[in-house]
Amino acid sequence: MNETVHSRRRSTRAAPVEKAVSRTNDPERTMANIMEVAMAEFAEKGLAGARIDEIAAATRTSKRMIYYYFGSKEGLYLAVLEESYRRMREIEGQQHLQDLEPEAALRRLVEFTYDHHHSHENYIRLVMSENMNRGQFLEQSKSIQQLNVPAISSIRQLYDRGVAAGVFRPGLDPIDIHASISALSFFNVSNRHTFGLIFKRDMTSPKALAERRATVTEMIVRFVRA
Repeated sequence: MNETVHSRRRSTRAAPVEKAVSRTNDPERTMANIMEVAMAEFAEKGLAGARIDEIAAATRTSKRMIYYYFGSKEGLYLAVLEESYRRMREIEGQQHLQDLEPEAALRRLVEFTYDHHHSHENYIRLVMSENMNRGQFLEQSKSIQQLNVPAISSIRQLYDRGVAAGVFRPGLDPIDIHASISALSFFNVSNRHTFGLIFKRDMTSPKALAERRATVTEMIVRFVRA
């Protein structure tokens, strides 16, 4: 009987320890969870309005744990910015533009950028927030420059192919092409509420989105075309 009692006592003590170990031994999962919640928090409220207490509560962690992984609220914010850009560039790199003819590749790039921005409003809001901060936190990043090198390299390669084939006019700057694609795609998310209200147009309807997507793509292609 005593052995049974001792066995039960041992089993009741073991359960909480096992739960704690499983949680603390998976730092990557914990950090990923914090990042996902923090992205939404910073996108919705900006750096100033976001609260670490709310991020901790939503992720069932603690402020101490968040600071352990990211150093500070600003450190978490910068990590979120870097991850947002990293995801964008990772998906962009999967478009296989080198497998397409230059104009088809350019069209795919514009359409991808437009679609990505439309379906990732948090990315747009984070970029807007950091521009409100005049880029002071992104300036501290040790990886942001390298993260964006492939984007310009990809445009430069497809543009050079197009010039060599005689379908693109020479003398254009790949960074300027990138800026034009970004600007036209970004506006449709960042300004859709004010633009729609002012001009009484539903900017989110499938018809409006498809028409604007086609317009933006055609504008870029005609700008680059020889």
